[in-house]
Amino acid sequence: MTPNRFTAFLEEQKVPYEVLRHQKAYTAQEVAHAVHLSGKEVAKSVVVQADGKYVLVVMPAPHRVNLASLKHALNAKDVRLATEDEVRSLFPDCEIGAMPPFGNLYGLPVYVSRPLTEDQEIAFNAGTHTEAVKISYKDFQRLVNPTVVDFSESVDR
Repeated sequence: MTPNRFTAFLEEQKVPYEVLRHQKAYTAQEVAHAVHLSGKEVAKSVVVQADGKYVLVVMPAPHRVNLASLKHALNAKDVRLATEDEVRSLFPDCEIGAMPPFGNLYGLPVYVSRPLTEDQEIAFNAGTHTEAVKISYKDFQRLVNPTVVDFSESVDR
């Protein structure tokens, strides 16, 4: 695993974590399948711009951002998904779409969708499309201190 600020932070904080190497996967649902976990246990990170400021929203893999709900939860006037170029500049040590849910390490506030808080452990991209990391939700909560809001909806059929 390529050392980056994310893994260095976990080691510095003495947080136990498991690296899950897998075939190349571009979506959180593909990651869940590749590492043999339920999509509900795999966290998907999405960068959003709210009133001109970037935030990281994190939800279970089978969910999508409901921009109207997020706008209401953040009490924002304007909310949109960030562009790939914006994401690249915010997460320079990560592949596009493979950002870990540790926005705090990149100067971004983090908002977590309530359903993700129900899991004992969560897995998520570790900065690449071929590695995921699994940690306890309690450790994630302690290290990131995200704000829990209702902004996502399941796309499971």
